[in-house]
Order: sequence, then structure tokens, then C-alpha cells
Amino acid sequence: MAAAATPGAEAGVDIHTLFLHIAIILIAGKTFGTIFKRMGIPPVLGEVTAGIILGQSLLGLIPLSEAIKVLAELGVILLLFQVGLEADIQTLVRVGVWSAAVAFLGAVLPFFGGFIISYYVFDLPLISSLFIGGALTATSIGITVRVLTDLGKHRDRFAQIVLGAAVLDDILGVVILAALYEFSKTQTVNLEATGRLVFDIAVFFLFAPFIARAVAKLISFVVDRLKDIDIIPSAILSLVLFTGHVAYRAGSPEILGAFTAGLALSRSFNFPLVSFLKLSDQVIHKIEEGILPLVWVVAPIFFVSVGLALNLKAIDFSSADFWILSLSLIVVAILGKVLSGFVIGGSLRERLSVGISMMPRGEVGLIFAEFGRSFKAIDDVGYAVVVFVVAVTTLIAPLLLKITVRS
Repeated sequence: MAAAATPGAEAGVDIHTLFLHIAIILIAGKTFGTIFKRMGIPPVLGEVTAGIILGQSLLGLIPLSEAIKVLAELGVILLLFQVGLEADIQTLVRVGVWSAAVAFLGAVLPFFGGFIISYYVFDLPLISSLFIGGALTATSIGITVRVLTDLGKHRDRFAQIVLGAAVLDDILGVVILAALYEFSKTQTVNLEATGRLVFDIAVFFLFAPFIARAVAKLISFVVDRLKDIDIIPSAILSLVLFTGHVAYRAGSPEILGAFTAGLALSRSFNFPLVSFLKLSDQVIHKIEEGILPLVWVVAPIFFVSVGLALNLKAIDFSSADFWILSLSLIVVAILGKVLSGFVIGGSLRERLSVGISMMPRGEVGLIFAEFGRSFKAIDDVGYAVVVFVVAVTTLIAPLLLKITVRS
């Protein structure tokens, strides 16, 4: 009997091959992560390196199929849910102004720096320069959070600033991408559509945590009635995926929905007006016990997929133009994010830690590159430059952050 094709898998990849690919991704990601950790290098770099080796850059053993993309997206969604679950809401609120300032500067400086260099120095077309600048605004929150967690610094004040800033930066990235999409089609800026998108995202972020907590309280009530606490993990996972979908429908990244769901279910979610929605410690413990092991399994798939998405073969390393433009943009990409950290109060090390934490672009920068190429806004050289800048900032940020945090 012929094997059925896997829904969502790319043509030519049957379900058995997909199983093999996932098995290889899991074992390779964990192995390289462990090796890098023993070498004193952040494990996330090992997982990204595993993807580079297995993917189109080197061996070409595993394509980035749609099925793997789904698992990778699930991994980063659950990772952000975990971050929200463990976040200190009071600290996030206290550093909210700093987070907003870091996010704003961390988006504006690289965007205009990348645009000015591309358009005025290298005479690239306007739309190409805008997309290149847009690609530099992004921060890969998944990579940043994972590095800070591995270093045991995710509860520090600077990490909370970074967390808030990275979430806001992702939102700004979506808004910029949407505006560039409209501009690439009409050659005009649609301020009304952009403003409506910002409003929808703001409304979602304000109300989603309270709605998610109310749903969780309803789940807790059902559990008490049925006397079966084992249904909690499945119910909460459904809630996380649903909030991710609602976030997407509101025009924001799915990870924002997962993050707000985590905040809603965290122990620090304690507001006087909604005290009746308080969850018992037993329920919260069951949530952590049921969901967190799943995070440990699927989150590495996301980081391996970042490596799979990189195509270093597409880069012409012999081109002088490529190197001049790439190195110029790398300087802008690094300085733009590092300087954003200096807007906060604190020690030099804390400011550097914030700026460096905002540096990795990862999959978010690649999304800009892919959109730009699909719209024919950037050519093959521009695409290769963006991929190279994304790769460099993604790989060096964890190393610099480890040195800065532990110095």
C-alpha cells in the first residue's frame, strides 16, 4: 500500500522521510548544543550551526519543509509562552518606559542607517534600500530569550528591559513590513492602514491577558467539577495556540499572543480588580509541569530551522561590492542596536548587555529578505547581503552577550 503524502510537507517528502528529518534535527540540535556548551559557547549557537550543516548551506540533507516550519513556529510560540509564564509583571511594568525607548531606538537607528547607506552611498533603488533598512530593524526574540535563559540571567532587570523591548521590536517590525508591502505595490504610504494595524495590536495587547486569565479560570472550574487535573496541559496548549491565532488576526506576531497568555497565567499576574480570577498554585504547577517539557523538545527545532533557512551558497564571497556593502551594513546593524541600550539608566555593562541582546536578527531578518525578493524589491546581491548580515549578527550576538554578562 502506497504511503500517503504528508499534509504541509513539500513535494517529494513523504511522512517517513519527514520523521527521519525531525529525528535528525532533534539529535543533531541537542548534540551540537551540548558540544558548544562544553566549549563555553551558548548552546543556541550549536543548534543554529546544526541547521547550517544539515541544510542548504553545506550538506543539503534536510530541506526546510512546511511541516518543519510549523514545528519551528510551535517551538518559538511555546518558548515565548514559557517566558511570559516566568516573567515578573511588576518588573516589566516598571521598566516599560525603558523597554519602549530601547525598542524605538533599536528600530529607528538601524532602519535609517541601513537606508542611508543603501540609497545614498551605494545608489540602490528606493524600495530596495527601504527593505534592507527594514531587515536591520528586527530582533530575533527567540534567540535572545534562549541565550539569557541559558546564562541564568532572564530574571535580571536588564533582561526584563530586553524582553519588553524585543516584543515591541517585533511589533514594530510587523508594522514596518506591512507598510513596505503596501508601498511596494502602490508606491505610496497608506497611513490609515498602518494606523489601524497599530490600533488593533494595542487593543489586543491590553485586553488579551485578562481574557486569557478568564479562560484559564474557566478551565480550572471545569477541572474542579470533573476532578481530573490531567486535562489542564491540553487545555492550556489549546489556549496558547488560540491566543497566537487571535494575535495574528489582529495583525501582530503569533508570539505576542503566546507571550500574553504566559503573562496571564504567571504567578505574578495579580491585579486587585481581577483578584477573583486568581489561579491556585496547584493549577499553575500543573501548567508548568505539562507544558515546559514540551518546550524543551520543540524549541530546539526552531533554532535548527534558523540555520536551515540560511543559504550561504547564495553568497558570492568573491564580490568586492558584496563585501563593502555587507561590512557597512554589519557596522550599522551592530551599532544601531548597541547604541539603543545606552538610552537606559544603569552601569556600562548593563547598557551593553541590553544593546547586544537586541542584536540578533535570525528568522525575522530572513522574512524581510524573502518578502523583498518575492516582491522583486531586492535583487540577488541585495538578498545575499541581507542573509549574510543576518547570519553574522545572529552568530556573534550570543558570544558577545556571554562575555558582557559574565565580565
